[in-house]
Amino acid sequence: MMTRQLILLSFLLFTAFSSNAQVGGESTYEFLNLPNSARMAALGGNQVAINDSTDLNVAYNNPALLHPSMNQKLLMNYVSYFDDIKFGYASFAKNYGDIGTFALGMHYINYGKFTYADEVGQRGGTFNASEYALNIIWAKQFNRFQVGATLKPILSSFEAYQSFGLAVDAGISYASLDKLTNIALVLKNMGGQITTYYEGANRESIPFDVQLGVSKRLAHAPFRLTATLQHLQKWSLAQPEEVDNGFETTIEKDDFSKKFLRHLVLGVELLPSDNFTIRAGYNYQRRQELLFKDKASTVGFSWGFGFKINRFHFNYGSARYHLAATSNHISVAINLHNSFN
Repeated sequence: MMTRQLILLSFLLFTAFSSNAQVGGESTYEFLNLPNSARMAALGGNQVAINDSTDLNVAYNNPALLHPSMNQKLLMNYVSYFDDIKFGYASFAKNYGDIGTFALGMHYINYGKFTYADEVGQRGGTFNASEYALNIIWAKQFNRFQVGATLKPILSSFEAYQSFGLAVDAGISYASLDKLTNIALVLKNMGGQITTYYEGANRESIPFDVQLGVSKRLAHAPFRLTATLQHLQKWSLAQPEEVDNGFETTIEKDDFSKKFLRHLVLGVELLPSDNFTIRAGYNYQRRQELLFKDKASTVGFSWGFGFKINRFHFNYGSARYHLAATSNHISVAINLHNSFN
């Protein structure tokens, strides 16, 4: 059994590093990179190694984390992003014994209403723009290993321009014997466009990503520490920057430590009880991309909390993506079978 898991892990690594490197802003269907839940938003936007069998949302970030105990769980997530832009995610899980556990989810973003205008500014009516991804998730346990995959048909619609695509996520997760430490590897968004936005257009790439994560719950303190490395298929995530010191213009490049930090997303959870959690996260890459140098901001930092009441699990996450506003993430999960444990 161990040999089979090592072969699978080697295959995933080979597939990852033989693929073309891509980062945000260089591909279509970028909404696939949005955080799906309040918990993930609070923990920096993405964590792939949280082996929490009570939270169906973690299976969106890593399909291998879909657990049999998530059977009959239903969840809904909603975010008022900016202005009229809203996005969310809903999912339901069902366990089928030896076959594995399945979940069906829908990830969407609605960009709001736009006004038609011609080249001279004459207005005439409105149109909508939105994108959708159906998530068909499967996972199965093999002792302390878990493997999983997600099939994602994608529909992107901007006025009369539509594109259909297909993506696959593949993940593997390993839990320590005491179940306090979890390590995971995920290959996200393998696939591409099936139809382009207009006839004759070249097919665009989609946001492929290789992610490696670890989570550690402390044995004698109420904390869970999490870390995820993103975009491992491409080492340098920043373009050289021009710096004018008043006398001359120089080109600055990130050193090794800054290049590494751009891949790292950190999170921490305080667990004072089984029914209440406080969270915080830090995303260095987001902060560097969105921060204005002449004004301090909490861009890149995030926080949130969660609590359980009988069959209901509520989570709130606050993340700042721009100086203009803070985005509020809300998640509600319902256990249709029995109480959360």
